[in-house]
Amino acid sequence: MSKDHQLKALTPCAGRCSTVFGDQVCRGCRRFNHEVIRWNNYTPEQQLAVWKRLDEQLDRILVPMLVHANVLQVEQFLDRKKVRLLPNATWGRKLYHALKLCEKNNRLADESGLGLKSLVVRETWDTFEARVLQLAEASYEFAWVRANSFGKNLIEMVEE
Repeated sequence: MSKDHQLKALTPCAGRCSTVFGDQVCRGCRRFNHEVIRWNNYTPEQQLAVWKRLDEQLDRILVPMLVHANVLQVEQFLDRKKVRLLPNATWGRKLYHALKLCEKNNRLADESGLGLKSLVVRETWDTFEARVLQLAEASYEFAWVRANSFGKNLIEMVEE
């Protein structure tokens, strides 16, 4: 069997799905509930569009939060920890995975390249999670309002 078939497909799933409890935006991966449900049926282009939106959110939140991070050190850290990323993963995505590893084990902070002391890892993670979830929920609200408005306009056009 080839190596490609041995590796699980990359997914944004963080293993803490809250959409099963009725959340419109997953608190783990920040995908919209319909994206979580239909992910395996999405085309590669559709999946890439979701990845892009999620990575843009990570860039907007984490890059300004972790200004002292060392690019080379973070990339080497992720490589040593065997973190799989898409080839075009953004800086925010890399910071996210490094921070996630440190949140699980704050003793990794010094070697991560994030420029954080172990004592502030948890606080940084909590701040990140609150901000990125707020941004993801705003993104969902905007998409829903836009779709709802489009639907109403379409109905009006059909009724005329």
